[in-house]
Amino acid sequence: MVDVEGQQVSDLLAFSSADVREVISNGRTFDYEESIKLTVGNTLWSNRSNPMLEIASDSAGCHDFLLTPCSEATFRHFYPDATVHRGCFGNLAEALGPFGIAPDAIPTAFNLFMNVPVDSETGRLQVLPPPTRAGDHIELEAKMDLIVGLTACSAYASNGGTFKPIAYEVL
Repeated sequence: MVDVEGQQVSDLLAFSSADVREVISNGRTFDYEESIKLTVGNTLWSNRSNPMLEIASDSAGCHDFLLTPCSEATFRHFYPDATVHRGCFGNLAEALGPFGIAPDAIPTAFNLFMNVPVDSETGRLQVLPPPTRAGDHIELEAKMDLIVGLTACSAYASNGGTFKPIAYEVL
């Protein structure tokens, strides 16, 4: 995935194509990788403790696996004076529905390029604009056959209030 213009976030979900109940898991990933900072050489694990994706290259080095995809409820909660729309959650739910993936099955996304610093003393989270520049990328290698959902995030705080494209290529 490429951050074409810089400072954009993309929510990524992965489901096993053999059984969509096997899904990307932030909890298993943090546990097995012993880190919340994931980059080259780290694996993204499933809820069944199977490797799903390995980070093969990463020029950005800044990703989040703590926050869920933005939704209508997210916009009402954090941006009460802004236009409410379905956000990443709604886009992913629509795209994944034909594969038998119901909205309630959508997990925490691996948020590419998202900048979510965690205060080491209080544990408080911030959502800041991504530090990425045009052309920053992450390359993921599938470790099983997958159904992947990918969005260009529309939450104001996660991309500095602008909505830019994300490019990807499947090899």
